[in-house]
Amino acid sequence: MADDIKKDVAAEVREFLSTRRARITPRQAGLPFHGGNRRVAGLRREEVALLAGMSVDYYVRLERGNLGGASDSVLEALAHALRLDEAERTHLYDLARAATPSGRRPTATSSRIRPTIMRLLDSMPEVPAYVRNARFDVLAANTLGRALYAPVFDSPLFAQRGPVNTARFMFLDPASRDFWSDWDKGADDAVAFLRTETGRSPHDRLLTDLVGELTTRSDDFARRWARHDVKFHRSGVKRLHHPLVGELALPYEAMELPSDPGLRLNFYTPEPDSPERQALGLLASWTGAGTAVPAVDD
Repeated sequence: MADDIKKDVAAEVREFLSTRRARITPRQAGLPFHGGNRRVAGLRREEVALLAGMSVDYYVRLERGNLGGASDSVLEALAHALRLDEAERTHLYDLARAATPSGRRPTATSSRIRPTIMRLLDSMPEVPAYVRNARFDVLAANTLGRALYAPVFDSPLFAQRGPVNTARFMFLDPASRDFWSDWDKGADDAVAFLRTETGRSPHDRLLTDLVGELTTRSDDFARRWARHDVKFHRSGVKRLHHPLVGELALPYEAMELPSDPGLRLNFYTPEPDSPERQALGLLASWTGAGTAVPAVDD
């Protein structure tokens, strides 16, 4: 199993570096460009090596997946040459650690929601909120969170198997295209978030199984997965079409729970007196105020 993970990490390094290289033109990189036909999209390997201040042979070795043992200065030079953003730079460092035999071992992901977190969810009755793990399993939600995500919780996908999983819903349930108003953006983001997690937790077999399942069963997922894009899940605006209250544009925050490795608290905070605030108030009045409950069995 360790050999399989090592091969997977090496393949991820190859694809990540080559796709980042392919998106940058010589002109964008400030290199001389004399026109004519180029056999590769973006930068050549020797051009990346030049920009990173390393030998071509050494860069070729790195791009072939041999990232283990690379120093921070080498990684920083690569990040600069390939113009990596914060999420991509972090992903590069994660891959380097995963490729190093003595690198970071997996941290067990929490699966049980502590009572203090349940009380926190209870304390925000006017705000839709839920807790999920890195695999997009929804582990707990308050009443308004369940009401907002009713199409997900009610999906036939989860009638026989759990837990509720927003990534499975997005790519395997056709109803997701009605629920997410901007489905393409949501799909791009979901895949980028999962790709980020695979770099962070390459030993998470359940995460690997989820990616394998979605790649096999969804062409939309497989096409996006091949791009090797990564992204942090921190804040933004979620555009939903709720079957009861219609179109919603909800600002959201995603906060990691330091005492619960791998868990994130997601909540939505519309502007006061906004149509979204009024719509959530209406939804709350229909569903009633209640206590937060686990979304999966212990």
